Amino acid sequence: MSDVHIFGVRHHGPGSARSLLRALEQLQPDAILVEGPPDAQEVLPLLAHPAMRPPVALLVYVPDAPHRAAYFPLAEFSPEWQGVRFGLARGIPVRLMDLPQTHRMAATSRKTRVVSQAGEPETAARRDSHEHRDEAAQGGGVEDDSDSQLTTHDSQLASDPLSALAEAAGYGDGERWWEQVVEQRRDGADAFAAVLEAMAALRDAFPEERGPTEALREAWMRQAVRAARAEGRRRIAVVCGAWHGPALTDLSGARRDAALLKGLPKVKTAATFVPWSYGRLTFASGYGAGVESPGWYDHLWNHPEQTVVRWVTRAARLLRDEGLDAPSAGVIEAVRLAEALAAMRDRPLPGLPELDEACHAVLCGGADAPMRLIAERLVVGERIGEVPDETPMVPLQQDLRRAQRRLRLPPEASWKDYDLDLRKPNDLERSRLLRRLALLGVPWGRLAGTGGTGTFREVWRLQWEPELDIALIEAGIWGATLPAAAAARALDAAERAPDLPAVVAVVGQALLAELREVAGPLMDRLAAAAASTGDVAQLMDALIHEDPVARTSLVSALRYGSVRRTDAEAIAGVVGGIAARLCVGLPGACASLDDAAAEAMAERVTAVDGALRLLRDEGHLEAWRAALRRVLDLGSAHGLVAGRCCAILLDAQALSPDEVARRLSLALSAGTPPDRAAAWVEGLLRGNAAPLLHDDALWQILDRWVTNMGPEPFQQALPLLRRTFATFTAPERRRMGERARQQDGAWGLNSSTLDGDSFDRARTDAVLPLVALLLGVLSAE
Repeated sequence: MSDVHIFGVRHHGPGSARSLLRALEQLQPDAILVEGPPDAQEVLPLLAHPAMRPPVALLVYVPDAPHRAAYFPLAEFSPEWQGVRFGLARGIPVRLMDLPQTHRMAATSRKTRVVSQAGEPETAARRDSHEHRDEAAQGGGVEDDSDSQLTTHDSQLASDPLSALAEAAGYGDGERWWEQVVEQRRDGADAFAAVLEAMAALRDAFPEERGPTEALREAWMRQAVRAARAEGRRRIAVVCGAWHGPALTDLSGARRDAALLKGLPKVKTAATFVPWSYGRLTFASGYGAGVESPGWYDHLWNHPEQTVVRWVTRAARLLRDEGLDAPSAGVIEAVRLAEALAAMRDRPLPGLPELDEACHAVLCGGADAPMRLIAERLVVGERIGEVPDETPMVPLQQDLRRAQRRLRLPPEASWKDYDLDLRKPNDLERSRLLRRLALLGVPWGRLAGTGGTGTFREVWRLQWEPELDIALIEAGIWGATLPAAAAARALDAAERAPDLPAVVAVVGQALLAELREVAGPLMDRLAAAAASTGDVAQLMDALIHEDPVARTSLVSALRYGSVRRTDAEAIAGVVGGIAARLCVGLPGACASLDDAAAEAMAERVTAVDGALRLLRDEGHLEAWRAALRRVLDLGSAHGLVAGRCCAILLDAQALSPDEVARRLSLALSAGTPPDRAAAWVEGLLRGNAAPLLHDDALWQILDRWVTNMGPEPFQQALPLLRRTFATFTAPERRRMGERARQQDGAWGLNSSTLDGDSFDRARTDAVLPLVALLLGVLSAE
């Protein structure tokens, strides 16, 4: 079979890529078959576009269900990338020959998933584990499905057979082994012939490693090779994972392969290219065909000469940029140490393990933190690819790309913080963009804070993940532009919201995203939800719901508007309706509450009072205070809620101090259980000691209650009282202590407990200094 030349490679290996280019230059093939999904044949010429900059990923997905997708990442040092570019640059026919995703995706289960090049779903669990590397080095695959003919076969050996050979030779990494055993050979031996022979021996030794999916894939590859031969091709280059090489040497059994592939299920697919990142090329990202050090491999590919010196120099420059000491002498010593370690280990040249140890010992002084920096920035790398404008995209993707260029927000693989001043038009547009994407389920940015006390600052942390392209494709059903899609998505989310607070949350997001064209329908939906709910707690939550970072609520938007120039009039009717309904229903909602429900209700009452006072609508305030009085008159109201209502009315001067003292006296009467009485005190005084410090009547009532309490009731009430007094500031507690000691004369005597006719103040004052001296309060001087 001299017309078919098989080049078994290691995916994403610079050594394999370099060897492949040399072999292709020597062979000058008239056809190149590359392991990859034929579904993407139409977009394959884009790899020759000058604006296509790796790493990128070939994305194949089901248009009607974009979450069913498969990524096929490519880096500059990937043999497949170099093989395809070699053929395209010379006009040689290049074809993808793996089992099409149209069959593989038809066989997947109906669960939502994103599939990697290895056919492995990109779930959080997989991203955190290195244990599931499903057909990783071979590219392509589907999720396990016991009901399907196409089942994925987990195989550590099949996933990276070159690493298995490297381990047998005493190497810890397949690429190190390839570099040192193959790349640095000088005897002119055919490396690919040796790899093919080694793979054949592995497959014979471990026949159980070949699963049913591999059989289908290899049958399809053989059919592709037969088709190329039938066209009259005489120098066919086959670029595939090394494990598959032996299966493609024997092209007999065409009928058997055709029978095996007959009747496979199909589903319509589409293909495009999306930017990828080096971080997503790693095993740690959950990518089955990943590598451990894409940044190092990039360095090997681009700097074949003086590799060690250049690497250590880059590490030193990185440390200096971060303010760490990395002198030139340290660079020289680190290079010498790496070379010495390689010589001791009988390695021709230092590899990454030797360089890591040398940099750790010399440049980092044995510290781990600088080495983690080198690992993140250099060993893994932060590069993210680019695709040309001609790449097939849904309209929503195109609109986002235009917005990114206009607002100078390039997608980057690493985190980058943007401190936005919403008073500036460009920053305001950036905030709108990010909030609209969040509404569409494309979380490019995370709101990290406001950068101060005002509402005109926002700090966003941005990091582009390749999966966001899938989210954009899915969001394309809502519209062709970001504003239109976000508006449609907001309306749909509001209609589907299960309760009033959920509707309020959607409306709040839409207001912040400035979707004015749907403000009216959203307000109508909010009003309808408020009118249909009888849950007072939900009404209160709707009124006080606030963005946790931007601190924007319906009430604040109505009172102040915002730097976004939100139309506050659209909110006024909804807020008024919510306020009226909760005022009517508040007394019933406060009856017969347990301790936990009372705690939640007290917090809501406080928050609603603050919101309505911020609104400064006298009609709403009058109705609200009338509702609080009705709660006070309830005999079944929990003490914590009743005390909180009393404190609010006292602060608003809607209750006189005498009336508050009367109600406190009733709450602390002998017939009231100690825990209920203490809860009433907590509701009245929590966080505010002013009534107790400035109202003698309240002080005396509380003093008598504590003084006359028996030991057992005192123990029941003490924890609640301690919790209440703990909410006072240190100056307030100090003033209370001073008042307790000095009230009505020196040494803490309380004249209210003595009969004025029998008390001789002159005789008491005469004896007190001697008593104080005996007690050690005063010195003999």
